[in-house]
Amino acid sequence: QVQLVESGGGSVQAGGSLRLSCAASGRTLSSCTMGWFRQAPGKEREFVAGISRTGGLIHYVDSVKGRFIISRDSAKNTVYLQMNSLKTEDTAVYYCAAYTTGLSTIRTGVNEYDYWGQGTQVTVSS
Repeated sequence: QVQLVESGGGSVQAGGSLRLSCAASGRTLSSCTMGWFRQAPGKEREFVAGISRTGGLIHYVDSVKGRFIISRDSAKNTVYLQMNSLKTEDTAVYYCAAYTTGLSTIRTGVNEYDYWGQGTQVTVSS
């Protein structure tokens, strides 16, 4: 139903910024709650940010609050993750994910999402 492709990853210096994009095909993203996850070597995949169908409900993991911004553009069928003030601990493969069931809160568990992109590498150097 949904295919997700991430882009925008790369290597930046600590304190820099990067914007990730997640383009969808198949079902339009307007019918999906979207999330960004990341996984660093030796660590579990963790929730980073999520946004509801209309964009009215947003949730971030504590470690990125005030630095990252998740947004969506229904006309372009795309979800973004703007990452500012990047830290070395932000280094990871970042994944876009989606689910289509109706909920009043943002899911944060890896096993709660139905669709996943292939990931894009983000490397932050000091």
